[in-house]
Amino acid sequence: MFDLTGKNAVITGSSKGIGKSIAIAMAKQGANVVISSRKTDVCEATAEEINSLDGAGKAIVIPCNISDKTALEMLVEETRSQLGQIDIMVCNAASNPYFGSIKDIPDEAFEKIMNNNIKSNHNLCQMVIPEMMERKDGSIIIVSSIGGLSASPVIGAYNISKAADIMLVKNYALEFGQYNIRTNAIAPGLFKTDFAKALWENPEILKQSTASCPMKRIGEPDEIGGAAVFLASQAGSFVNGHTLVIDGGTVA
Repeated sequence: MFDLTGKNAVITGSSKGIGKSIAIAMAKQGANVVISSRKTDVCEATAEEINSLDGAGKAIVIPCNISDKTALEMLVEETRSQLGQIDIMVCNAASNPYFGSIKDIPDEAFEKIMNNNIKSNHNLCQMVIPEMMERKDGSIIIVSSIGGLSASPVIGAYNISKAADIMLVKNYALEFGQYNIRTNAIAPGLFKTDFAKALWENPEILKQSTASCPMKRIGEPDEIGGAAVFLASQAGSFVNGHTLVIDGGTVA
């Protein structure tokens, strides 16, 4: 039920962290995966790692800056050129250039967060929905955050964007579920990634962050991949419009 053999998956922000975890997990289940982020060399290293484990050609590299719609279009078109149809779209890449009170966030930083964390996901959905409608099959996964379920005194704008992603998922699920397109979100808690360094590198902040977690620790990136496989595979064939929280019980 978790087999993804022959499926083609595009995963943005997949050269490291949570995106890499998702790419590795999907490749292990047989999917062909597109490794994509801004830096080509880091993408190539991840693709080589996956290909060494799962066979040559399982992972290909298509660099992309999600802030550029033209680059997103090229990512989709190049995937089709190299692999064929897109069965799974995972919108994982995101930005958070500001850490502090929302009252002090510069317009430029706020706009970057909204553009990269919401608009780019919406654009990618628009680009793959038509072919999925035609086939009456497809899976879209947007990586949100438990920040989308609560407020924060230091990453407020980021949390706003992640809350919007949850509603984006619900709207796409409502409109296109009739075509057997499942659109879902994953909402990670605090994970040990470079992206979240500001929240775990400082021992005091880490102590505060894990205090409310029943498991009393932060997550490791490889604890996310399996959830994405579930949502993209036959095992998750009736899961639509859902946000799967993976946070060690923090929200609870």
